Parts: sequence; structure tokens; C-alpha cells
Amino acid sequence: MHIEPGVVEGSKALLGYATGTAAVAWAGKLAWDMLRQEGAQALLLRSLLTTALVFCFFEVLPRHPVGVSEVHLILGTTLLLLFGVAPAALGLAGGLLIQGLFFAPADLPQYGMNVTTLLVPLYATAALAQRVIPQQVAYVDLRYAQALKLSVAYQGGIVAWVAFWALYGHGLEADNLANIGAFGAAYVAVIVAEPLIDLAVLAAAKALRALKRSVAVQRRLYHAA
Repeated sequence: MHIEPGVVEGSKALLGYATGTAAVAWAGKLAWDMLRQEGAQALLLRSLLTTALVFCFFEVLPRHPVGVSEVHLILGTTLLLLFGVAPAALGLAGGLLIQGLFFAPADLPQYGMNVTTLLVPLYATAALAQRVIPQQVAYVDLRYAQALKLSVAYQGGIVAWVAFWALYGHGLEADNLANIGAFGAAYVAVIVAEPLIDLAVLAAAKALRALKRSVAVQRRLYHAA
């Protein structure tokens, strides 16, 4: 999902700075809401956990350049289900920033575009979760069909944003369209696989009943809304 250097250049890059600022600002608003509701300990602990996990996802898990970007497991829905939308957003933004600062400085000019690509689909997926998961169902009891809907929303949103940036940068050139198509097709495997990973992680969480009383995970993981 990384927008490579050279895809969007010059004054066009200003749009990425604007959308990235808005996406991070909304994360700050969500964090403030969580701080008031659950306290600083829960927000800080979960945000540190998600940041560390995101950094590992980016640096440890395999990734493959395909078309206009890279295909790899981001596990945004997993973070959302375990920790909540605010910690997931802060972790995605923080992990991406750490990667850029220390391991991939060439990606820093694209940070606004990349953080937009990660966060806006997360917010949409969080809203969708409120609609497709019944209030009486704890997240550890999700079914594959429900997890698949969340994965389609999140990964589909990422593909849509990558396609937007590529079209914004290079227009309707034949090679650009072909590369966008290749990237989207490759992400189908991620969309199918991610719900299986989500369910495996949720099953493990269900077995670890001690987490029910921990602020390290969100309450909805084990309890109805």
C-alpha cells in the first residue's frame, strides 16, 4: 500500500499532506474521546501495542511489489477488533512514521498519502462494524462472513486509495491502468486470508480469559456492546 516515490510529485503532493493531516487529526479526536471514556492507561498501553505490532507487520511480514505499490498483510481489522479504532489508528500512523524515519526515509515525502491510505479505510471499517456486527455479539464470537465484510471494507479501501493516488499522479496511461489492475488483483488474496487470521487471533483471545479484565484490549472484544 506504500505510494512509491515519483508516483505523485510537485504541487500535486500537497493534496497528500492535506488528507494526511485530516486523517491524523481525526485519530487525535478519537484518542481524546477514548481518553475521557477509558483513561490514559488504556489509551497509552493499547497505542504502544498497536504501534509495535504495525512496525513488525511492515518490517517482518513478507511484502511483494506488485503494480503501483506493495502487497502485504497490514491486519488493520485485527488491530481494530482487538484494541479499538483510536489505538489502531495511532498505531498505524506511528508504525508507519517509525518505519519512514529509521528504515525507509525515501517514503517520508509520501507519508501523508500513505497514512491517508491506511487510516481512512480504518474509519470506514469501524463504522461498518457497528452495522454488521449485532450489539449482543462479542468480537471473539465473530463468524467468517462478518470478518470478511470488514476485510473487504478495509482492504478494498486501501486498493481504492492506492488507485486514486496512482491516477492522480499519472492519469489514464495504459501502463498505469495495468499496474493498478495488477495491484488490485493481488490484493484479493489478502482480502480472503485476513478474515482467517482475524478469526484465529480472536479464537486465541477467547481462550485467554484473563484478558477479559485487562485494559490492554477493548471491552467489546469479550462483551456485548
